[in-house]
Amino acid sequence: MLKENLGDGLRMSVEVFVEAEVRPTEDPLKVREALENVYDGEVQLDLEEDGTGYIRGRGGLDSLKKMRDLLKREQIRDAARAHLSKLIDDGRLVFYLNKQVAYVGHISFCEPEGESPLGPIRFEVRSDDLKSIVEWLTRI
Repeated sequence: MLKENLGDGLRMSVEVFVEAEVRPTEDPLKVREALENVYDGEVQLDLEEDGTGYIRGRGGLDSLKKMRDLLKREQIRDAARAHLSKLIDDGRLVFYLNKQVAYVGHISFCEPEGESPLGPIRFEVRSDDLKSIVEWLTRI
């Protein structure tokens, strides 16, 4: 885990993992663009010969800056704080974003299945103080 600075002198270990499935009917470059619209880090295409597979990334707190900016721009920080706070479990925060909404540069939380027809973007954040990370993502 990387030691990250949340401002105000607060430092902690943070790891961010992100992935999105590429389905047979999807253009891998569009899936990559959707992921890069909400994630500010390096991503890697892991595709089979038929074009299916995953796009994955791994980073630190800085990789969540785009998401933080989107939450502010869309004025959904309070709702995001409430939603994300409920998902903290044993040093992990796992949440999902609608892939199609991310492709057009917006943010919409969703369930792992059923709400995003082409599958969601999955985020997993690991840290010893996830409450502080949620606050950092959603503060004014």
